[in-house]
Amino acid sequence: MRDTRDAFHVAIPTHDLDTAVEYYVFGLGARLARRYPDRVTFDFFGDQLVCHLDPAAVVPEPVAYPRHFGVSFARPEDFDRLLTLIEHRKLPVFSGPALRFEGTAEQHRTIFLVDPSNNILEFKQYEDPRLQF
Repeated sequence: MRDTRDAFHVAIPTHDLDTAVEYYVFGLGARLARRYPDRVTFDFFGDQLVCHLDPAAVVPEPVAYPRHFGVSFARPEDFDRLLTLIEHRKLPVFSGPALRFEGTAEQHRTIFLVDPSNNILEFKQYEDPRLQF
């Protein structure tokens, strides 16, 4: 049903649009698509991420579960490039990198980041890419 031209959409709160642009564009390398007084839209690894200006909705402390989002990389080299980018740009890490479910079919590498508004991002790469869904 989903075509390669389609994009998944996720919307999250932010306390400051400038800070969101700094983090997502100049930190993670997302492309700025549109900006309005109350929100900013990014091309986030081929999907649409919208940061809505809503300081009241920003959680005071970052918590990974149950709400987080990110990318499951099919190729290990893409995950490795992200780890290098995180280290080079000194992006804030919430936890990891780590190996989860070691020794099982669902074994995967993961890293959790925290953005300036305490939204948690998880990036991962399964040893067996068939298990990313």
